[in-house]
Amino acid sequence: MLNLGLVAHLEIKFSLILLSLVFALSSQGIIVRHDVAPGEYEIKSSDVPAVFFIERQGISRICAATLIHARWALTAAHCVDETSLGDTVNNGRRYAVEVGNQSREIDAVVIHPDFDDSKNPEVDLALLRFRNESAIPRPIEPYVDANENGEIVTLIGWGYFGLGTIGRQFDDGVKRRAKNRISSADDRLHFVFDDPRGGNGMVLPLEGTLGLGDSGGPALIETSTGVRLAGIAIGEVAGDQFSEETQGKYGSIAVYERVSLHLDWINSVLGNGG
Repeated sequence: MLNLGLVAHLEIKFSLILLSLVFALSSQGIIVRHDVAPGEYEIKSSDVPAVFFIERQGISRICAATLIHARWALTAAHCVDETSLGDTVNNGRRYAVEVGNQSREIDAVVIHPDFDDSKNPEVDLALLRFRNESAIPRPIEPYVDANENGEIVTLIGWGYFGLGTIGRQFDDGVKRRAKNRISSADDRLHFVFDDPRGGNGMVLPLEGTLGLGDSGGPALIETSTGVRLAGIAIGEVAGDQFSEETQGKYGSIAVYERVSLHLDWINSVLGNGG
């Protein structure tokens, strides 16, 4: 059970859900340092092709997922209902997304068994099955070690841009990445967006956090054997000073599901084909 007070989830719709704590649903993009040129955080749409958005609404890209297998992707469970993905698949239709510049169809969704419902989520993860396998793009394998604490990760998202001094500002649909350091790794992963003006030598050159636009997005770790998926974005801790309009300000704490804790479930689903 997360014991960090209020948490803002990463969806475009806002509502309250209960866990023994209260969560506000929202969706996140990338918030950057105020003293670094914003363009430094931008990446091409073809960069990290295994990470894709689930739904487009105008210029907005809603929710993200990461390809972890030739036929499977991992995202946040609440993204299934916060986009049209859930209704489409539940009605027996296939859901089209673009992965690595190719159109692919999702034909099944497997929600983590401990994600009870929208009012009492325990593990906010879902696996998405594609109708057909594809070797391109190359999947990003899950991180399997239990030493995430203190590791530097890359966060990827579309959606609302913002600055650490003021939080989220506007949605331009640009794909960005930022760096952060895992500040705690227990039931979930947490990242603090440090203020470079505080003289903290731990602040990273491209430090950032999430803003409105990308639930389900990845936290990626570089390893000696390649990039691995360590976390899935689910929200932001919302303390006394939290405001929907200032999400992502310096001092905010992003919350990710810790993938290494759920390998048995992931492997069981992939092994059974869903």
